[in-house]
Amino acid sequence: MAGLKYMSGFGNEFSSEDPRCPGSLPEGQVTHTHIHTRKLIFTFIHCVISIQNNPQVCPYGLYAEQLSGSAFTCPRPTNKRSWLYRILPSVKHKPFIAMSCGDVTENWNEVEPDPNQLRWLPFNIPRPTEKRVDFVTGLHTVCGAGDAKSRNGIGIHIYTCNSSMVDRCFNNSDGDFLIVPQQGEILITTEFGKMMVEPNEICVIQQGMRFSVEVFGETRGYILEVYGAHFELPDLGPIGANGLANPRDFLCPVAWYEDRTVSTGYTVINKYQGKLFACQQDFSPFNVVAWHGNYTPYKYSLDNFMVINCVAFDHADPSIFTVLTAKSTKPGVAIADFVIFPPRWGVADHTFRPPYYHRNCMSEFMGLIKGHYEAKEEGFQPGGASLHSIMTPHGPDTGCFEKNTAAALQPERVADGTMAFMFESSFSMAVTKWGLQTCQRLDKNYYQCWETLRKHFNPKW
Repeated sequence: MAGLKYMSGFGNEFSSEDPRCPGSLPEGQVTHTHIHTRKLIFTFIHCVISIQNNPQVCPYGLYAEQLSGSAFTCPRPTNKRSWLYRILPSVKHKPFIAMSCGDVTENWNEVEPDPNQLRWLPFNIPRPTEKRVDFVTGLHTVCGAGDAKSRNGIGIHIYTCNSSMVDRCFNNSDGDFLIVPQQGEILITTEFGKMMVEPNEICVIQQGMRFSVEVFGETRGYILEVYGAHFELPDLGPIGANGLANPRDFLCPVAWYEDRTVSTGYTVINKYQGKLFACQQDFSPFNVVAWHGNYTPYKYSLDNFMVINCVAFDHADPSIFTVLTAKSTKPGVAIADFVIFPPRWGVADHTFRPPYYHRNCMSEFMGLIKGHYEAKEEGFQPGGASLHSIMTPHGPDTGCFEKNTAAALQPERVADGTMAFMFESSFSMAVTKWGLQTCQRLDKNYYQCWETLRKHFNPKW
């Protein structure tokens, strides 16, 4: 969207005010210094004005409201909060009432566990001529684990929609949403400002932030939800100070407000303890004139990822492609990692270059934004997905193995025009009834891509 502006950085202390209301960020009081001599008293007015979060009266008659994304007493490196200066506070609303959850669930026991390799064909997008579906009504939970009440877990959702949210916003009290558009750009209005997010970009809407989604046609994407942790950049270790997703490439919106009365009622939808609730108010929640802090929504273009790869031999572990991580309390183990497989060079000598055969103590959910994934060029399609659960074997299909064991190992481009990604989690994820049955997109022939693998063993090698 032309004209949208952003601020650059990851986890920075940002400040922004809508240019229509200059000076809307509080600046505290002017202080005076008195210097006494034997004959004269001099009074100096300091040029630097103290900054204040919660003045007795805010500029423009605004309300001050703090949004905390961490406990007050968290160490400074992990302390997350922002101050919002708004026309009316968010507390002004009618009571929340339970509403239909549709296909959003935290019930991980709907169906029996399934340890098989699972793959889904592209998820169907409803046509506008059949049914108007916005972002919230188009949410479908595919799999997950853990519990929002205990603040420890993960949910993976698909969104498929064809209509914009009108006089409705969404608020996730359970955790953070990492949104991966696959088809169709989305214009997200938040309390902090607006973001346009296109396929091959991602955005993160952190816990408690209200947002509304505008679409421009048939739209589809993936969502990784984490409870109890926020996404952060992975540690770089021996890589050094630079590489992977660089902080300067993350973009945060600038303040934008609307002072709009909605006499017919504005609906705030709240995801709370795995259920959906709705309340009514008579004004737009996007009435924040100014804000400052380090707890914000943000977006990132996957084109900006600085790829690290093997330049000698062997296939490096996919953790080198980690964009963001939500850490658990166990060092080196994530609640969830967001990993991508971007265009890059393959140059390894004496090496089977595609992903290796694997059994993993982590769960691997994969999606495809565009192109053809190198390990399975057929069957795994943009808008579809796969899940390889904990210790479930997976790896290249027969065609990929045969082709790459005989290939001449020259430097080559890998994954040009392609962007696959993985949500990897230490949780053993359960698939929902919607994912296994209702969506009717499960590829029941997936296992056959390995059925034709043949024995090459030669004891007389």
